[in-house]
Amino acid sequence: MKLVEDSKLDLDAPVSSYLTRWQLPPSEFNNEEVTVRRLLSHTAGLTDGLGYSGFKAGVTLPSIEQSLTKAPDADEGLSGAVRVGIQPGSTFKYSGGGYTLLQLLVEEVSHQSFADYMTQSVFKPLGMTHSTYMWSDSSSNGLAEFYNKDGTKSEHYRYTSLAATSLYTSLADLELFFQAHLPGKNQQPVGRNVLRPETLKKMREPHAQSMGVDMWGLGTVLFAPIDNNDFIIGHDGKSTPPINTAVRLHPQTGDGIIVLETGHPNVATKLASEWVFWHTGKVDLFLFQMLTGDMVNSIGIGWIVIIVLIIAYGIVRRKRLTER
Repeated sequence: MKLVEDSKLDLDAPVSSYLTRWQLPPSEFNNEEVTVRRLLSHTAGLTDGLGYSGFKAGVTLPSIEQSLTKAPDADEGLSGAVRVGIQPGSTFKYSGGGYTLLQLLVEEVSHQSFADYMTQSVFKPLGMTHSTYMWSDSSSNGLAEFYNKDGTKSEHYRYTSLAATSLYTSLADLELFFQAHLPGKNQQPVGRNVLRPETLKKMREPHAQSMGVDMWGLGTVLFAPIDNNDFIIGHDGKSTPPINTAVRLHPQTGDGIIVLETGHPNVATKLASEWVFWHTGKVDLFLFQMLTGDMVNSIGIGWIVIIVLIIAYGIVRRKRLTER
């Protein structure tokens, strides 16, 4: 969005017009309909579903172009190929690969590495001194331990997909990041001179739906509607080993919650979603999906039990008839 404000990107221009290092492979759909707006809102028709598991220390990371062609660290069961498999603009389909494509786009347009651009154009202006996309083991900043589900310590994985999976930050820095949506002390403007207020508002406008509910803006998840056609916003994240992060912000009151945790796949999301319900009386989209999943599992188990009982009853009845 900063590049859009600087007139270096058009939200609705074909992404291909900016790319020289890689292009989407040919498909049955028109790749020219893949735009920045649609990539930001997961409506570009990409079907990768990524999901990156990362690489262990010492492994040579693939280039962005190699990762887009076929990500070797794709989560289990995913092809890892970024391509158009649905009519662009027709529906919401989550795509981590779309954000890796945006990462490449930032590099192409800014002529900087993604990590350098973000540091110079976003982190430093906002005072985020403990945030980076490129972690060095010699860094003076302490790195939290990572844990597996069983409580044992896990390795630290590295990523090519920086934009989708590799932000290292702190609670305090994330607070600064989300405060940019609010007016600050000493007449600090909304956007903190990094983005304009109207750009931030545009990021909170609905661009995608799930189950008939508005749920995605331009890079932001719309968790629950509030007054004045606005939303509780934020984003959640998951990775391997079980790392779960969640942020919710009420852009009108400034209230919010940030949870960063490791060792459990969804406790951060549950806590943040409960905060939305406590704060607004509305069930946010992620909690609804969790509850729906639990309900479906319960119904499924119930049907299995019923079927087993019917079969058992049939066997017993048949045995009795045979004995007669």
